[in-house]
Amino acid sequence: MKVGACVVAAGIAWAVVWAAQEKPPVQQNPANRELPVVSDDLTRITVDVTRVDLLFTVTDKRGRFVTDLNRNDFEIFENKKPQTIQEFAAETDLPLRLGILIDTSNSIRDRFKFEQEAASEFIRSVMRSRQDKGLVMSFDSAAEFVSDLVDDPFKLEEAVHKLRPGGGTSLYDAIYKACRDKLAKEQPKSRFRRAIVVLSDGEDNQSLQTRDQALEMAQKADVVIYAISTNISRVDTEGDKVLKYFTSETGGRPFFPFKVEDLEQSFENIANELRHQYIILYRPEPLKTDGLYHPLDLRVKNRKDLVVRARSGYYAPKM
Repeated sequence: MKVGACVVAAGIAWAVVWAAQEKPPVQQNPANRELPVVSDDLTRITVDVTRVDLLFTVTDKRGRFVTDLNRNDFEIFENKKPQTIQEFAAETDLPLRLGILIDTSNSIRDRFKFEQEAASEFIRSVMRSRQDKGLVMSFDSAAEFVSDLVDDPFKLEEAVHKLRPGGGTSLYDAIYKACRDKLAKEQPKSRFRRAIVVLSDGEDNQSLQTRDQALEMAQKADVVIYAISTNISRVDTEGDKVLKYFTSETGGRPFFPFKVEDLEQSFENIANELRHQYIILYRPEPLKTDGLYHPLDLRVKNRKDLVVRARSGYYAPKM
């Protein structure tokens, strides 16, 4: 399906136009329900409002992946209303687009070496050269890209080890910026699996964006967030609660290790999770283009022994 000169991806492909100056409003084409493409040198937006796509994993209570389910095994609810699944597939080995966000503030100075070692181990464990791409972002008083999206794990490790700690903490800005400026632009969405791993204590005292604005941008970019906490106090801090919030709302998981060796199995689990996914597509009934958040509830029918990990909802485009 062609809109202007751009190909519209299947499923809801969100992206938001961030332009250097204000654009005139886009006119809706009454012949269909899609927004035309607006593009400039900064970005491009493609939106299909007729279908929602949802990537997810299913595990048993022991964390083992369940890969032999079919369309009839699932039911999905939007705003508590049952939906009809139109398409279903088991996706394996999708190329990854990864954001590695490293806290370089003063609050983690004592755990900074741990962060660097953990980030390097994650890159080595999860990324495949020339197939996956990753970026490195540091955040202290400001969030800055240290490495652009590249398919070379060695360049990413070099970027990690050049970092130095100091300053405040802008975690929310880092998540917002990584999703908006890089991960959301990897199109079409159905061809890649997007994820962020945050290495931080979860504290924020410098961001311009709020926690919920950062989460909204991650959800619009269809990014799963994983978090590695630097807290070793065995006390559940406010920062830990923030990390749990981001991960649970996007379908990821938090980890609370004491040393890098504790993460070896965790990283293997993340890699397997990102590469062994189901995908369903459905047309929302009723179809709403209200720009609001729509909660989702995906279940395996009559199987309380299985755990579904997926994002908790999506933002509809506004027309």
